[in-house]
Order: sequence, then C-alpha cells, then structure tokens
Amino acid sequence: MRLPLVGTTGKFTYRLLAVALVGQAVVLSFFALVVRALAIADDRAADGGRLLWVGLGLAALAVVAAGLMRGPVGLPLGWLVQVLTWASALLVPAMVGVAVVFTALWVLLLVQGTRVDALSARRAAEGAAAAE
Repeated sequence: MRLPLVGTTGKFTYRLLAVALVGQAVVLSFFALVVRALAIADDRAADGGRLLWVGLGLAALAVVAAGLMRGPVGLPLGWLVQVLTWASALLVPAMVGVAVVFTALWVLLLVQGTRVDALSARRAAEGAAAAE
C-alpha cells in the first residue's frame, strides 16, 4: 500500500490525523519554550525570541493542518508538519524522538484509517445492495 501525499482522505482517517496533529501542536509548543530557554541560557536572548516564534509558528501550522484535514490541502500540510518537525531536530537534538513518535503515529493512523474507511464503504455498499 502506498502512502498518499496529497488528496482527500476518508472521514475516519481525517479525524484520526487531525487529532494526531493537535497533539503534535501541543508538543511543538513546549518545544518552542525549550528552544527559547536554551538560547537564553547560552546568552543568545535575541535568538531566543526568534526561535520561540518559529516553534510556535510550527505548532500553529499543525493546528491549521488539522483544521484543513477534511479537504485536499490538509494532507500535504500534515506531511509538511512532519518534515519540519524532523528539521527542528537541528535546533534541539531531542526533537528526533518527538519526530520519530509523531511520524510513526501519522503513518500508522493514515494506514489504519484508510483501511477502516475502505471497510466502512464496503459494508455500506453491501447494506445498500441487500436493501434492494
């Protein structure tokens, strides 16, 4: 099975992916605070503010992607959030762990949600055929 990068997903799938992105947004918000604190601890207060806004921007992108998950733009934005989460590990190496967990969750929910949506469609078609 190929993982879709673009397009729309089924009802169950987009709901699962939206929940995962909101959870990821919470973690990314905490990441923004950690990056800011690390910059301040390294006497780079000016960088700290900038890094805080970058991290909060990534968290906001995750929330926007969750909100748009129902349409064709949501899935590519969700993938972009995953890629940018991996890129954030350049700022804080511990983000590799967060990226692994959320990317694995993203892929798992995408695969399983697609299966459930296909099963639901099949059962609905069988029910409609039996009703005739």
